[in-house]
Amino acid sequence: MRLLLVLGATIAALAITHPATAQDDAPAGPPGASIYYLEIVTSDVEATCAALAAQHGVSFTEPQPELGGARTTTLDNGGRIGVRGPLSDQEQPIVRPYMRVDDIAAAIAAAESAGAEVAMNATEIAGQGEFAIYILGGVQHAVWEP
Repeated sequence: MRLLLVLGATIAALAITHPATAQDDAPAGPPGASIYYLEIVTSDVEATCAALAAQHGVSFTEPQPELGGARTTTLDNGGRIGVRGPLSDQEQPIVRPYMRVDDIAAAIAAAESAGAEVAMNATEIAGQGEFAIYILGGVQHAVWEP
């Protein structure tokens, strides 16, 4: 249940489709700052996809091997949500946003300068760009250069 509450808040922040709110008056982030890919790792992929599809009127692809078997949907803003199961017994359920960056090496260097530990170095996915994961403040963050 807690995962679904976090998902609901995160998806609302991605603006799948929502009416204007007081938050629309909040200062905007830097130009181009956006979530490129929202990764949801769950023990119940089918139920998670079904709930998101029913709530937001989206449909999910078949599992995509290049994304760890994630089933994906594309959002109105061009971002994507990927839902997959854990890739190992050690991987725990998580919601991990991947921020779009123009220079992945510079983004990782900036994170390391702030004290981050790189969990996964820049890794290419054929035809989709590169991603990297780092941990800062006990939270997993990720960046993606298309």
